[in-house]
Amino acid sequence: MSRPEPRLGNPKNTIEILQKYKFVFQKKFGQNFLIDEHVLDKIISAAGIGSDDFVVEIGPGIGTMTQYLAYAARGVAAVEIDKALIPILQDTLSLYDNVTVINEDVLKVDLKKLADEMNEGKPVKVVANLPYYITTPIIMGLFESHVPVESITVMVQKEVADRMQADPGNKNYGALSLAVQYYAEPYIVANVPPNCFMPRPNVGSAVIRLDVHKDPAVKVKDESLMFGIIRASFNQRRKTLQNSISHDPKLGIDKDMVAAVLEEMGLSATVRGEALSLAQFAEFTDRVLSHK
Repeated sequence: MSRPEPRLGNPKNTIEILQKYKFVFQKKFGQNFLIDEHVLDKIISAAGIGSDDFVVEIGPGIGTMTQYLAYAARGVAAVEIDKALIPILQDTLSLYDNVTVINEDVLKVDLKKLADEMNEGKPVKVVANLPYYITTPIIMGLFESHVPVESITVMVQKEVADRMQADPGNKNYGALSLAVQYYAEPYIVANVPPNCFMPRPNVGSAVIRLDVHKDPAVKVKDESLMFGIIRASFNQRRKTLQNSISHDPKLGIDKDMVAAVLEEMGLSATVRGEALSLAQFAEFTDRVLSHK
């Protein structure tokens, strides 16, 4: 079966489908459909989708990007939460024999099992125009559940993309930057203005690609302790590391221990979390463990 070229990137065709099915946008699902062919081409190109690839798409909407993915890839599994979109997807994807639509909440889907079944355990590529209110849980869920993923190329809020890519000392640097960079190498592919969507979001967007590391970026003896320390360090950004870490009862690390570790590392007693790199947080964690 030869696959037709995608046609839904054209706003006229999008409006036609929405009117045909009398579709009503659901605010609770954060629905903003892409209507710019140039941006869609850019996403497919940035994701490096080729004829051997199996792609998991999160939030296909009416199937706009799904058509582009199905045209370029070997196979696509599209996970859509909104029941009202399923008949539309059956229509817009009817000429593509390599797409499986799954009507589920992606946060409840066993994506590891899905990748194993659909792609024989080989790494998949994830592509998504994510609902902005659940961007972080989705991305961190992919990392933490050890889904075999080669890369994640997603449309997110511009501010979130900036945070994922930020370095120490940058105002956008924080717990999200460190979590993403522990698992992957992020780079922003394109900034996307609100007029590329229907309906228009109130914020600018960006496409970011995350190339997943085979092994985490740093070695640390206790991953969950490190992330606990990172979260505490950025809970109140203006506090020193000494105050923010020692005031988190779940960590059980007192001021004296923080001071001793900072001294061992040659860091100032008044240093803040935003000054430490991922490697320094890993070293800090390992040194705390040796003091306990």
